[in-house]
Amino acid sequence: MSAREFDESDVRIRPSRSTRPRSKDRPSYSDAIEALVTTVDRGRTTCITTDGTIITAMKSRELGPKSVVVGDFVGIVGDTSGSVGSLARIVTVQERKNSLSRTVDDVAKVERVIVANIDQLVIVLAAANPEPRKGLVDRFLVSAFNESIAPLILVTKVDLEQPPTFLDEYRALEIPVLTTSKGADITEIRKILYGKTSVLVGHSGVGKSTLINELVPHAQRVIGEVNAVTGRGKHTSSSAIALPLSPSLKLSDGWIIDTPGIRAFGLAHIDPNRIVATFEDLREVIAQCMPHCSHVEQGCALTEWACPNGTGIPARQARVDSLRSLLDIKLD
Repeated sequence: MSAREFDESDVRIRPSRSTRPRSKDRPSYSDAIEALVTTVDRGRTTCITTDGTIITAMKSRELGPKSVVVGDFVGIVGDTSGSVGSLARIVTVQERKNSLSRTVDDVAKVERVIVANIDQLVIVLAAANPEPRKGLVDRFLVSAFNESIAPLILVTKVDLEQPPTFLDEYRALEIPVLTTSKGADITEIRKILYGKTSVLVGHSGVGKSTLINELVPHAQRVIGEVNAVTGRGKHTSSSAIALPLSPSLKLSDGWIIDTPGIRAFGLAHIDPNRIVATFEDLREVIAQCMPHCSHVEQGCALTEWACPNGTGIPARQARVDSLRSLLDIKLD
């Protein structure tokens, strides 16, 4: 049997997928409705428009891997009626003025954005049960200063224990420190929060949800209890959620963003030099350090400042220890 000979008629020409020419033009979405993202859960995003309409939406494929977080201002198209069963599409995300992030993997420096477009960071501590931890406060403050967010420390459960003495260090830096307890008058706190977007952060069990229930009665947040064995709180909030201070749902009246209890808040995504820059009270001392000083080595100007002539000054040593504890995370 002789081999078959092929000619041009045997060549198969693949037809084009479409006779319509491709275009790089994309829709402008000039008719998109602006809305604030209040929750993100399992691919579904809850948003609220300027007129108070609550809309369920999903992120459009055109946004690609770009994430959408609570506090984002987005553009929405599609069914924006807010009726039961309706689903709109998020097609644009406005540029963020700031964001609160944490490192979830110190080795890979994987950064996870928690919330965006914040005016105030409210660091919630419990005077007791669970025990307040200074290291976590320092990490929150570094993130706040790095993103130009105004910090505020709020101590709960002061009816059980006196506020920790290390708070005097932050008062000296003119960081507001407020106290409250169950059933206490929260008028002052409400005034500070009104008209601003504030995010509450802290360990589980410190009383964030209890505080929100008092500030926003219509929030109906679930209150958790502290584990008597471990001293840790139960996670009553599984994801961040923005709650309006006003029942009328006006964006201008202010919002509180509740976040899940945080037991670790990594800073590996922040450059060490930026961490140092957040300690403005140490700026003049750090300027006297050797070039490329790691601030944890022998000969660092911070050591002499904290212990002049070998005599330690507790207030100064506390500040230096705070900085070095954060840099140790970066330099390991």
